[in-house]
Amino acid sequence: MSNIRTRNLNDQNLDELIALCPFNAIEKDAQSGLAINAGCRMCRICLKRKPDVFYLAEAAPAPRINKQEWQGLAVYVEQQDGCIHPVSLELIGKAREMAAKTGQQVFCLLACEKSADLPEQILAYGVDKVFVYERPELRHFRIEPFTAVFADFINRVKPSGVLVGGTSIGRSLAPRVAARFKTGLTADCTILDINASTDIDQIRPAYGGNIMAHIQTPNHRPQFATVRYKIFNAPEKTAPWGTVEFCRINAADLKSAIEVLEIRPKEKVRSVEDAEVIVVAGKGIKKEADLKMIYELSDALGAMTAGTRPLIEQGWFDPRLQIGLSGRTVKPALIITCGVSGSVQFAAGMQGADHIIAINNDPGAAIFSLAHYAIVGDLYQVVPSLLEKIRKGGALV
Repeated sequence: MSNIRTRNLNDQNLDELIALCPFNAIEKDAQSGLAINAGCRMCRICLKRKPDVFYLAEAAPAPRINKQEWQGLAVYVEQQDGCIHPVSLELIGKAREMAAKTGQQVFCLLACEKSADLPEQILAYGVDKVFVYERPELRHFRIEPFTAVFADFINRVKPSGVLVGGTSIGRSLAPRVAARFKTGLTADCTILDINASTDIDQIRPAYGGNIMAHIQTPNHRPQFATVRYKIFNAPEKTAPWGTVEFCRINAADLKSAIEVLEIRPKEKVRSVEDAEVIVVAGKGIKKEADLKMIYELSDALGAMTAGTRPLIEQGWFDPRLQIGLSGRTVKPALIITCGVSGSVQFAAGMQGADHIIAINNDPGAAIFSLAHYAIVGDLYQVVPSLLEKIRKGGALV
């Protein structure tokens, strides 16, 4: 809400004042004469042109919260048919890392029909406590009962921060729960850290990857963040020391307007996120027919072929094979980029690779700042040469 206010309206032409705002944010009001509506962009044109009428009111003091009442870091553990999604394990590792800095505990929320040995699996990754909600209503994901369970968990545990996987389920669930607690949520974080006051530093690319936004939620709890798969590393298993608590919730809270009639499993396809070797084609590829040599290089290495956004938009690749902010995040043992410039958007999706080989004819290409091995040259000459060398049994580098 804008904090621009009005005064001295008695002798003013209201229509002229309304016309000052290019965003139509000034409107007539029956009580005060003029009001500033939600269209205000805080451009301050009205303040500059009519300082005797418009003024900036002092901002209301930020709400205060007792942070001592909110302790611990929580991870929502996503599971399907008794299998834990690997992003949940990665988030446990990051939660442990942050909790160690502030002396907090790590909690996990597990919601399912039957937990079986899932709590024990979770404890093996160094979790202090697993809160389990077992109900028939939680057999399939439906937003209302899962939100109710999540809200009950937060009211019960009062965690300082909550980490949720950036999956289709996580992106549906986390905003809804955050809204219930009138707190902030940062989506698709690429960096997470924590300070002594338990405020989480949430960093993510913004404005198309042109800047890195540094976000904090110092006056609200809990702090919510979603993180994509393959951003962080899963922790090693350890001797478990944590405990399990089975929680009850009223059946009335689990009612849903959604009825699951049938589950049709998706056809299992090889995912680029799980590939150990990837060859990426960029906009340096002049025409679709030229992708043949990229596919040949992939076949020779037993790799998967992926593309950057320009090639996806041209329809040369399935969107599931796009790497970058608007695509997939990968952490292969080896990635070879062919004609990829290395924009921030692309780099955010692959910079965790163990080895990066970049081929580009521009010595100043941004991709070379990430690459472990840089090949400056025409990919139409370099790729065939690499293919010939591989077929003869030679090493890449």
